[in-house]
Amino acid sequence: MKNIVILISGGGSNMAAIVHAAERDRWPERFGARVAAVLSNKAEAGGLAIARTHGIETAVVPHKEFATREAFDEALAKAVDAHSPALVVLAGFMRILTPGFVGRYAGRLVNIHPSLLPAFPGLHTHQRAIDAGCKVAGVTVHQVTTELDHGPILAQAVVPVLPDDTAATLAGRVLAQEHQLYPRAIAEWLEDTSSHTS
Repeated sequence: MKNIVILISGGGSNMAAIVHAAERDRWPERFGARVAAVLSNKAEAGGLAIARTHGIETAVVPHKEFATREAFDEALAKAVDAHSPALVVLAGFMRILTPGFVGRYAGRLVNIHPSLLPAFPGLHTHQRAIDAGCKVAGVTVHQVTTELDHGPILAQAVVPVLPDDTAATLAGRVLAQEHQLYPRAIAEWLEDTSSHTS
């Protein structure tokens, strides 16, 4: 069974969308894959409770307990490796990962970013898209590399920017697309990897 480990920092809405898709679309039967664990750097992350209701293992690695990013990433990697992951999924995980961590999971570490990369890497993407006069915005699922928000693109979805949009209204429409795109991109990745191994 290919194990998927999801990293979250908050409510975990993308994680929940992935878990629902895995159950609804029978990923264990179709791809030999399952969401094995959900890990967070915050004990109060709401998504942990959602994961537990689905019978998924959870763990917390509190970043504030570590003196350096490297020490935190080392502890996080140990927690991830406990589940022998085929894929590590960042779903609202609000920590910038060290090159060592990224390198350890090269080719099997994915993230979702609320813009049409390479436009608007980093934060405040929706306001920046509005300020730039963009007619469309969107969301990108990409492989993670050591350069922030720059890895190979796996999937994208586009939403229109409406004349009266605020960052909040645009974010809401983009999030609805995230919940559809992320599970689909992961399913495609699983399909690709299972066809290469079978």
